[in-house]
Amino acid sequence: MDVYHKILGKYWGYPAFRPLQEDIIHSVCAGRDTLGLMPTGGGKSVTFQVPALAMEGICLVITPLIALMRDQVDNLRRVGIKATAVYSGMGRQEIVAELENCVSGQYKFLYVSPERLATGLFREKLQAMNVCLLVVDESHCISQWGYDFRPSYLHIADIREQLPGVPVLALTATATPEVVDDIQRRLLFKEKNVFRTSFVRPNLAYIVRRTEDKLGTLAYILGKVPGTAIVYTRSRKQTKEAALFLQQAGISADFFHAGLNREEKAIRQHRWKNNECRVMVATNAFGMGIDKPNVRLVVHLDMPGSLEEYFQEAGRVGRDSRKAFAVALCTDTDSFHLKKRIDDEFPEKKLIGKVYEALGDYFRIQEGQGKDIVHNFELTDFYSTCQLPPLQIHHALKLLELSGYIEYCEAMDESSFQTAPQITYTHPRVQKNALIIPSSAYEKRRERMKKRISKVVEYMNGVHICRSRLLLSYFGEKNTEDCGCCDVCLSKNDSGLNNRDFNAIRDLLLRLLSTRQLLPVTTLLPLLPFPEEKIVTTIRFLAEHDKRFYLKEGKVGIFTDIGNAR
Repeated sequence: MDVYHKILGKYWGYPAFRPLQEDIIHSVCAGRDTLGLMPTGGGKSVTFQVPALAMEGICLVITPLIALMRDQVDNLRRVGIKATAVYSGMGRQEIVAELENCVSGQYKFLYVSPERLATGLFREKLQAMNVCLLVVDESHCISQWGYDFRPSYLHIADIREQLPGVPVLALTATATPEVVDDIQRRLLFKEKNVFRTSFVRPNLAYIVRRTEDKLGTLAYILGKVPGTAIVYTRSRKQTKEAALFLQQAGISADFFHAGLNREEKAIRQHRWKNNECRVMVATNAFGMGIDKPNVRLVVHLDMPGSLEEYFQEAGRVGRDSRKAFAVALCTDTDSFHLKKRIDDEFPEKKLIGKVYEALGDYFRIQEGQGKDIVHNFELTDFYSTCQLPPLQIHHALKLLELSGYIEYCEAMDESSFQTAPQITYTHPRVQKNALIIPSSAYEKRRERMKKRISKVVEYMNGVHICRSRLLLSYFGEKNTEDCGCCDVCLSKNDSGLNNRDFNAIRDLLLRLLSTRQLLPVTTLLPLLPFPEEKIVTTIRFLAEHDKRFYLKEGKVGIFTDIGNAR
């Protein structure tokens, strides 16, 4: 038995690694910069905790998830491994003491938030530490092509230069091919080195259901699918309303969002994890560190703004490998509301200037001053002072951060003692008309958001491509097969067709029709090596659900512009 299996057995009690874990461990221990793409719940933490325990020195873990950071520290301490965390909201003396302990070798793991990396104190103490491994969790946040780009992640490149010879392990659950390349470039990988597991979830059925009565349909689905469930919605108000509706329908339900206090969050999360509450209706604040294997159903009342977010949230279902369902409930107006988010997240530059000016006046900062001063920020008070839409103010602050004028640290989750957001001026105050919002922060990001939302709309409205295949192709997986259990596949299977026969008939039809405008069905039947009823059923389905095909007066044709682009 090698040292890695001994460590795994000693601290976690497992006899063997999951797929890909061992490959990543060997890569890291060979000193290679490594990127691991593993789905949510795939055992990412083991890929750095095991090799770090086999190395001399301390492992530095960078993660934006404060709640998860403290949860992992607690879990490590529980099995006798010395670990600590440093994050926003801790007192300076407490931070100094913990960093000194890291320098003296008293800890094996140090978890830090990315914002911490830029501070002079941290840089000074880091120089004296014996760091053996640098881990970047949620590494997609470093890419401006990613759905959740965070400027603070750009400090990691500076840290790498301070730690020559220390390998980096970047981890993420979701990344497109474009983001995969960008992560490696921004983290200064010596060579490309990617390990990825397939995102295929054979036990998971993706369903899109159109309805004008989402709550009624939700109650109906919960009546048909037994077991624990998560229901996602975008607004805090809607979490409460939906939970109340379900309670009145006789279904055990509660709600969860970032606005609840720490104690209330802990109680509700505990009740749900221990099956005292069946359904949790939540915003995307619910999910960090949630690892409940027997969730049978995830329902989206509102679709998120990217397929990355959707895939992560849907991926919290069926981790025990038993049959599970990810259902998106959609109305005819949902596409419109999704596209409206673009204007919400990218307010006019004139409004950004107004917010910047109001912010300076609010903190009483004179022009040319204010750099590096940290301000506690009362959002509601500022909203009333500013007299602008709160949502647009929030996004204007984010754009000012991306443009390099401020650092906007929002109120932390339940594991932090920080009770209010903080604003730090990273540039002396300038006149409103001197503000420069670069295209990298505004126009280019806006365009990328439009593309991401268009993919979500395509997923919602698609009726001829297997849902699983569509998701997998988005993440760069090729040559995948139809899942056979999503709503698109099931609509075909209702006719008695299996996926293999359907795909074969469709591909043959595309080939036969590519050089002709129209062919009678009667002409096609003897040309295809399948029973007549299967061919006719396939043609009818394609004409109704596949935009490439049409049926007119007993003749089949394809639209040449789509057909030629296939």
